[in-house]
Amino acid sequence: MSENTLKPQVNRLLAALPTSDYERLVPHLKLVSLPTRQVIYEPGEPITEVYFPQNAVVSIVTIMEDGSTVEVGIVSNEGMVGIPIILGGNTTTTKAFVQVAGEGMRMDADILRTEFNRGGAIQKLLLRYVRAIYTELTQGCACNRLHTLEERLARWLLTVSDRFESDDFPLTQEFIAQMLGVRRSGVTVAASTLSRAGMIRYQRGQISILNREDLEATSCECYQVIQNEFTRLLGNQPRR
Repeated sequence: MSENTLKPQVNRLLAALPTSDYERLVPHLKLVSLPTRQVIYEPGEPITEVYFPQNAVVSIVTIMEDGSTVEVGIVSNEGMVGIPIILGGNTTTTKAFVQVAGEGMRMDADILRTEFNRGGAIQKLLLRYVRAIYTELTQGCACNRLHTLEERLARWLLTVSDRFESDDFPLTQEFIAQMLGVRRSGVTVAASTLSRAGMIRYQRGQISILNREDLEATSCECYQVIQNEFTRLLGNQPRR
C-alpha cells in the first residue's frame, strides 16, 4: 500500500464512492497535515487544490470590509473543501481555514474537476453533497436571524463535535464569537449558562460536552434539520 492510501476510509465522502471510482482517485490523493489556522483559500484567489479532511475541522467564513467575520460553513470528515471548482469557477468570496488541526487528503483541483465532468458516481455524490451544504447555508441564515445566541451556540458546538467526532475539542471564546458573528461578551454569557446547567465545561481554551442530550434539547431545531439532510443525502450518520 502506498503512502497516499493511508487511512482511505476516514473521510466519509470518499468512503461513499464505489470501489472502482475511489481507486481511480487514489493516485492523486496525498495525505497531509492541516495545522490550526492554515489557510486553504482566500477570497478571490484561485482554488488550485481541494481537501478531504479526515480528523481536521475547516471553517468557511465571510469577511466584511471592517474585518469582521462570520462562519457560513464547516467541513470535516463528512465532506470536501473547494466545492466552487465543480460549480463553474475556481474562485469564491469566502475564506477557508483550519479550525481544529488534523489530517486530510489533498488533491489537484483540475483533476477533481475532470473526474466530476466525467459524470457517474463521483458527480452524483458531489452534487448530493452540494445539496446538503445548501440546506446548511439556508437553515443557518434563518437560525442566525430567529434564534437566541444560547440556541445557536448549542447547535454550533454539537456540529463541531459531530464533525470532529469527539466531545472534547480546542476552541477559545474569542474564536467562537468570530465564527458566530457576535461579541465575545455574548459568548461568555451563553457559554456560562450552558456550563452552569452541566451541559458543557470550558477551561483554558478546551470545550467538553458533558450532557449531549440536554445540549441537543437546548439547541434550536436547525441542528436536527441539517443533520437529517446530510444523513438522507449522504448516508452520514452523526456520531453518538
